[in-house]
Amino acid sequence: MIGLKEAPQRGWASMLCLSLLIGSVAGIALLIRRTLRAADPIAQLTLFRRRSFAIGCGLSFCLGIGTTMLVTGAAQLVAAPLAAFLESRVGALALTATGFALFAFGLGLSAFQPRTADFGEMVWPQVVRGIAIMFCLLPPTRFALGSLPEDEIADASGLFNLMRNLGGAIGIALIDTILYGRSPIYGEDFRARLLAGDINAAQAIGLDPMLLINRPLGPPDEATVAFIRPLIERASLALTVNEAWAMLACVAIAGLLLVPFARAPASLQVPREAD
Repeated sequence: MIGLKEAPQRGWASMLCLSLLIGSVAGIALLIRRTLRAADPIAQLTLFRRRSFAIGCGLSFCLGIGTTMLVTGAAQLVAAPLAAFLESRVGALALTATGFALFAFGLGLSAFQPRTADFGEMVWPQVVRGIAIMFCLLPPTRFALGSLPEDEIADASGLFNLMRNLGGAIGIALIDTILYGRSPIYGEDFRARLLAGDINAAQAIGLDPMLLINRPLGPPDEATVAFIRPLIERASLALTVNEAWAMLACVAIAGLLLVPFARAPASLQVPREAD
């Protein structure tokens, strides 16, 4: 967790982060080896041999990536009764697929926000994501745990929650990597284009193109740099945030692709009407 948290700022190849991550991989490998051989293991990793449990954990891992916001929470609250109603009508698999599709759509909506985006542009994607989360939050838990024997529930619940927490940690690390790594690249690109007199670059950062056309020849002075820098930083940040949203949408799509491989417990299957 520390390695994932520090890697975006210190660099994934830094000595500290690389040591922590390599040490973690080695420790996990040893833990798995010992756990599989122990007569009374700390956790029953053999549970992952059950397809429904493994798929449920995979969906939990995908859902671990995200941010809780007020609008999203309100949408979840409103959608909760609807999700419970639909689960008994359309089935857990169909509801989960719909939820992950909506989740990916809501994340994708945020991947095209302009640099001037405010609450008005951000609210509806959050509403879509809030509704979607309730559609795909409960069924994976039941996929994973619903058909397990009672004596395996404790281990399975711990592993299931671990997958969600691990997904969240990796998701935050990837988001931070994009924000810290891509923003300077966009900033340098804007700088080079502005120095070359690119009108489109000026418009992209919110600069009056006439100021670029009429600027004196030669390198910009300190006052000009001080005026332009915040515009470039804001535009660069907007582009990197959009990339982060797009990455999250891809994770949601990955979750959607897992759904067809899940098997809903009999209690979650929609009963067929008698002929």
